Amino acid sequence: GAHLAALFLHGAGYSAMCGHAVLALGRFALDYGLVAAPSRPETAVRLRCPCGPVTAFVPWDGRCSGNPVRFHSVPAFAAATDLAVDVPGHGKVVVDIGYGGTFYAFLSAEQLGLDVCSSKNRDLVSAASAVTEAVKKQFKLHHPESEDLAFLYGTILTDGKDAFSEEPTTNICVFADEQVDRSPTGSGVTARIALQYHKGLIQLNQTRTFRSSTTGSLFTGKAVQATKFGKYNAVVVEVSGEAFYTGTATFTVEEEDPLKYGFFFK
Repeated sequence: GAHLAALFLHGAGYSAMCGHAVLALGRFALDYGLVAAPSRPETAVRLRCPCGPVTAFVPWDGRCSGNPVRFHSVPAFAAATDLAVDVPGHGKVVVDIGYGGTFYAFLSAEQLGLDVCSSKNRDLVSAASAVTEAVKKQFKLHHPESEDLAFLYGTILTDGKDAFSEEPTTNICVFADEQVDRSPTGSGVTARIALQYHKGLIQLNQTRTFRSSTTGSLFTGKAVQATKFGKYNAVVVEVSGEAFYTGTATFTVEEEDPLKYGFFFK
């Protein structure tokens, strides 16, 4: 029943979910005619993602798509809270693990002696990567439907402002092979909202704003419905943000190309 299916590729493999790509694909689906008879002022675009079904809600003026786009992902939940982890070079830290289509570890940068807004990106990336590796070794993840999805995608360092506020809260997401997200991270916002709801820090339909420490770009998120996902108490989270066209590309593979399967520069 989906309008299109998507795989989210990066330099170290793939992600089970990518919120910013969903925003972009929602616009693409309308502008390139993948949805029959779009409706004004907004059209639902159904995507099949590795994590499951995701619906984007895209503004439509009768000719082209617009911003902001919002989406509802698979149910999000708190996988673990206040988990003590021994991180080499940093000692013991306390992390939360949330699922928002993929799993992330969350902690304040302050626990690592850093500031998410002012520390060097290299220091933040190194510390977050150390947390990711430590959590992978010390905590076993479980997914309600598929063990293929039971992997830690990355670590999100925050400014520690988890309680509800009208002011934006800032974070940086370090994922895959030390890649840094250019946005606040759609799946990360989904997971962080689920953790805040689980801890009683926000209520249903309270909107929070999330800022990327690297680019300053903003997403909003809110829990819109309580539900169950396997054994977990979960929430459906709505994330809203903007996506823009930057170009189109055509990729071609010729059989005689000795590098047709790709290569890495590091």
